[in-house]
Amino acid sequence: MTETVVSTSASRSGAAPAAREPDVPDPSAPTRSAPDPSAPGPGRREGRLRALDGLRLVAALMVAVYHYAGRGGDVTRAWGTSPKLQFPTLSAFAAYGCLGVQVFFVISGFVICMSGWGRSPRSFFASRASRLLPAYWVAVVLVTAVFALPAVVYEAVSPSDALVNLTLLQQPLGADRVLGVCWTLWVEIRFYALFALCVVLPGASRRRVVLFCAVWTLAAVVAEAAHEPLLDLLVMPEYAPYFIGGIGLYLVHRDRRDAVAWGIVAVGFLIGQHYAVDSLWNASDPDAFAHRTTFGIVLVVAFGFAAVAAIALGLLNRVNWRRLTVAGALTYPFYLVHEHLGWVVIRVLHRGLHLPSAATFALTLTSMLLLAWLLNRFVEKPLTPRLRAALSRVR
Repeated sequence: MTETVVSTSASRSGAAPAAREPDVPDPSAPTRSAPDPSAPGPGRREGRLRALDGLRLVAALMVAVYHYAGRGGDVTRAWGTSPKLQFPTLSAFAAYGCLGVQVFFVISGFVICMSGWGRSPRSFFASRASRLLPAYWVAVVLVTAVFALPAVVYEAVSPSDALVNLTLLQQPLGADRVLGVCWTLWVEIRFYALFALCVVLPGASRRRVVLFCAVWTLAAVVAEAAHEPLLDLLVMPEYAPYFIGGIGLYLVHRDRRDAVAWGIVAVGFLIGQHYAVDSLWNASDPDAFAHRTTFGIVLVVAFGFAAVAAIALGLLNRVNWRRLTVAGALTYPFYLVHEHLGWVVIRVLHRGLHLPSAATFALTLTSMLLLAWLLNRFVEKPLTPRLRAALSRVR
């Protein structure tokens, strides 16, 4: 037998182009607040933006609801019938859950600008790699092992492709994906590279960040007009507006009176909602699982920008519960494992044990959150600081 892992090409994750089958960025990055230039006193301590941790988990749950109840394909195989029959009302709303990825990209723009400010390139690289890799490696091995079980019946990828997945470069190399959601990590990596080269390497400053946002926006528009694959690969026109909008919101966080920063946010939202509508509005497709409305798509994108803006402006500072930090820590491992392992759990609970749909749905979400806690507790907490320290020593 030459294949051992479930394929995450078209059948595995519903792997449509990245913008069409959204899923999640690095949610475990630091969420420390930068000092407000307008605040009095030089010794103002930074505080954790716990509301941002909570928003990460909200976005991850949006994506999970989409994968369990808002689409067809492999999830139909898990339930035995279409989720539209399992959840006649929920499925129509769950179809918008894929936009949780756009929300994640806005958060990522904010967080990466905040965490990259004042860092050296080596420190920035060590931070990003140590955040992404430990849980990702274990998730790849775990999903590979589960889908190698005879009782789990899904199309498998080759052992060679499974090994390539450990590099996080399977998508540009054309290998099948073990984790359907990992396409978003390839988007994130390209964003990290652009930000590192243009901002972190020369040294972050407001002027340099503004210039980066302006040039990236223009390059993305040119790439879209030119229909040049290499430009699309480098500047990611369909995702750039969300990252750029998040960066603008971090500048707003530093100075809420910064009119240029507000302009960056506005342009990011206006272009971002255009791409979201263009890729997800499917009224003309008679075979679509659900017909999202233009208004609904724009509303969810606006929610993402507005929620991060509220955090940037300090409007949610009272939402400072310590448990939100735990929520933020669970988001990334939950994101990695929830999709395909969730389908396995659904199949066992609903078709094997004949539990009702609602109970199966709730227990599946709960089990994936528990698995995420285990990954965070026994993989990320011990390995992330060690990997960061090891990479920081590399010269």
